[in-house]
Amino acid sequence: MAAISHTPLEEQLSQLTLRERKKLRTRVTIRRATYRLITEQGYEATTVEQIAEASEVSPSTVFRYFPTKEDIVLTNAYDPAIAASLRARPAGESPLESLRAVITEALERSVTHEPEELTERTRLLVRVPAVRARMTETMSVTAKLLADVLAERTGRDADDLDLRVFVAAVLSALREVTLHWGEHGCQGDPVALIHRTLDGLEGGLRL
Repeated sequence: MAAISHTPLEEQLSQLTLRERKKLRTRVTIRRATYRLITEQGYEATTVEQIAEASEVSPSTVFRYFPTKEDIVLTNAYDPAIAASLRARPAGESPLESLRAVITEALERSVTHEPEELTERTRLLVRVPAVRARMTETMSVTAKLLADVLAERTGRDADDLDLRVFVAAVLSALREVTLHWGEHGCQGDPVALIHRTLDGLEGGLRL
């Protein structure tokens, strides 16, 4: 008998409480409605009120889950799983290889299960300054999350300068990969681009 293939959302839902599952489903519903509206009428023309109506929730509920419209576009439903995956990596693995593994795993899920959303999100990053600016702002939150986990794994303080610089460098590299992929029409394999970029980060720029 063939194994049952679960989507990432189903896998994540199975590990959550009933309350957490309801919250995650609401987030996913809001995000999907947002992308549908943006596809139909464009980013600027899409309002939070329209998103709320299409999601069958109130505008205040939308803002409770996403502080800004840009956050709806940028937030991936599976982001919380990244920290758990990072904690589960082999203890002797280097921090860069651990981050490489969890980042490429998350991207591969998006490529497989949400290719349209991944492409549209990347195009919006390239075309809409507000989305790109918000991405830069929220990177600090992601950096803190990853630094906390790596601090646990390495025995360093979460505020260790070397650790902060390392995480910032990886996230900045990923930001540039995303923009590069979007600026070139979202053509090619983004996972391969990440491997190429992290190889370069590890080996340094060669003349």
